[in-house]
Amino acid sequence: MSRALNMLGLCARAGRLVSGEKACVQAIRSGGAYAVVLDAAAAKNAVKSITDACRSHSVPLVVAPALSLGDAIGKPGRMAVGITDAGFAEQILKGDFTPG
Repeated sequence: MSRALNMLGLCARAGRLVSGEKACVQAIRSGGAYAVVLDAAAAKNAVKSITDACRSHSVPLVVAPALSLGDAIGKPGRMAVGITDAGFAEQILKGDFTPG
């Protein structure tokens, strides 16, 4: 597993992320999300709503290659996660999502 995915797992265990399309969009709009990671295999509607929210609220968005974000955070099937901690967000944005 990549370093960034490991960091997402740590972030999840610390309770510093939200997962799922609706929760991510809500966190972005409320100013609580510092970064969002989106699986490239996510549905087109989810990609559009999250991309639009990130763009309009200036939240960094990482579209990771098709991988299992949900497995990394312990919630299989999740395609979007929003990081709600500035320190974790900074580390995840520096990370590499390629499997290693």
